[in-house]
Amino acid sequence: MRIRATVAAVTGALALSAFAVPAAQAADSVSHADIAKVLEAAHSGTGKAAFRTATATATATAASGTPYALDASFSDVKVNKGKAVVLGISKQVTVPITYTLTHAEDVDVTADDFLTGVDLYRGSSSVEDSEWGLSSDGFAACTETTTTTATCSLSIVVTPGDDVLNEDAGKWYADAYAVALNGEDPNNTDIDLSKVGVAEQDGFGAPNFQRYSKLTVNASPEPVKKGRTITVTGALTRANWDTGKYAGYTSQSVKLQFKKKGSSTYTTVKTIKSDSKGNLKTTVTASADGTFRYSFAGTSTTPAVNSAGDAIDVQ
Repeated sequence: MRIRATVAAVTGALALSAFAVPAAQAADSVSHADIAKVLEAAHSGTGKAAFRTATATATATAASGTPYALDASFSDVKVNKGKAVVLGISKQVTVPITYTLTHAEDVDVTADDFLTGVDLYRGSSSVEDSEWGLSSDGFAACTETTTTTATCSLSIVVTPGDDVLNEDAGKWYADAYAVALNGEDPNNTDIDLSKVGVAEQDGFGAPNFQRYSKLTVNASPEPVKKGRTITVTGALTRANWDTGKYAGYTSQSVKLQFKKKGSSTYTTVKTIKSDSKGNLKTTVTASADGTFRYSFAGTSTTPAVNSAGDAIDVQ
């Protein structure tokens, strides 16, 4: 789910550190919005800019105390197995996340009301100063590996156009958290927050989110006499998450490559740039039978792509 940042400076218990999402049930009746209130209280008085929606900012006025620092930390956070998250124009993509949770022996990660997870966000490496965020509909599942470590996993489902827009392509970060409610109910207005433990770490690197790319090629005429001119056209397009369509990727360097008949290797003939509509066009001299293709190296917002090959018969 896509969450917009709030850029107002705050004091008191308003610096959130979790996302508010529709009531995804965990520990019977605890949602992300409930956990957001607890994390909010843990950051009370930081004076940092608030990052989350107003949905999670309403902390119960009768709540008392401040959450204590839970003896836990996070490492080996892997988002999408380290690969870029590439989205087209409509298909949802499930992004797996795994991490290691290290904790003191007296922290019971198997308790029903021990909740942990990872949120993704973009903009600043600091979660409180970031611009947009994505959260899972549930919490992580953890398996104890030793008395002080556990491996955890969850996934976030991303829908282009709803959860991400064009401006969201590029660098993202991950924010890991754990909350030990210790029998306290965040739905109760008289919750004693001093009995609740909180641990959180942000700034973990995550793969880039990229707009799916397409590349075409057409070499003509075919067949062609040796020494004559071959015109090679094509188009470089990428997903537009704002419109739900594919559009030309303009002013991008693209390599024209050729593979001689009988060879398994393409070599670069020349490099050209896509025009204002993403179209490609250049000419070469016919010399031998073979196959042409265009090759795009990719950018931070758009993955690399090769066109299919178009064979040419030189007579």
